[in-house]
Amino acid sequence: MSRAPARPVGCTAARGGAAPAFAREEASPGAGEAVRLRRRDWAGLVFALAVAAVCVRLGVWQLDRLRQRRAWNAAALAARERPPLGVTGGAGGALTADSVRDRRLRARGIYDYAHERLWRGRSYEGIPGVDLITPLRLADGGAVLVDRGWAPSPDGYHVDEGAYREADSADVLGLGMSAPRARGDVDPARLQDSVPYRLLPFVIQQLPPSTALNRPLPPGLIRWPAPELSDGPHLSYAVQWFSFAIIIVVGSVALLRKGRAATINPLS
Repeated sequence: MSRAPARPVGCTAARGGAAPAFAREEASPGAGEAVRLRRRDWAGLVFALAVAAVCVRLGVWQLDRLRQRRAWNAAALAARERPPLGVTGGAGGALTADSVRDRRLRARGIYDYAHERLWRGRSYEGIPGVDLITPLRLADGGAVLVDRGWAPSPDGYHVDEGAYREADSADVLGLGMSAPRARGDVDPARLQDSVPYRLLPFVIQQLPPSTALNRPLPPGLIRWPAPELSDGPHLSYAVQWFSFAIIIVVGSVALLRKGRAATINPLS
């Protein structure tokens, strides 16, 4: 009885039989590569979502700043609408920088030009200049610093102060404000030892058309208007951060879909 010839190892016995072992071994590396690509893509998506979350948080923070700014503006507007507060006699000593901020103040006294200070590096409509900060001596012997306005200066540092002097007696109407930050040359607390009288702890920004008594404003001297109350850039910044977040999320999802399609159909 004859025996059937032995079949070669790895060959298929009949049509439709199991795939050869070497075929299965060749398919496995491609599948592993697809898994690795998918893991890498998902890791990138997670990172992109984290960045988008940071952008969203920054957008929310800008909206919080906007709400704070609007609340501050409302308080400032309400303070400006109140009747002017007199800064004369003993009443002036009870006033603080916080209590008079954005309040309309009226003070009457005599300017002490000998102790005038310059707030340097101030520009008006792009023109360099300085602000003239002059002590106004009150009836009770104290004094308050008055920002009389802006004067042009080519270098933003020097100016002929005598050319911008007004009458000695003045009836000042202006807004109360704190001393500018990092400006010791116009800070009442830091100037106290350099003057022979008590300085009130705030500055009056003289408003137009307030002038010294019986004398027009010197040519070139400009009173600053009341500071503008605006929302600032917070809303536009919030829109930008939210836009960044949307772009990151949409772009990351599109790249992930494109990468997965390339893995499934590598020849397409």
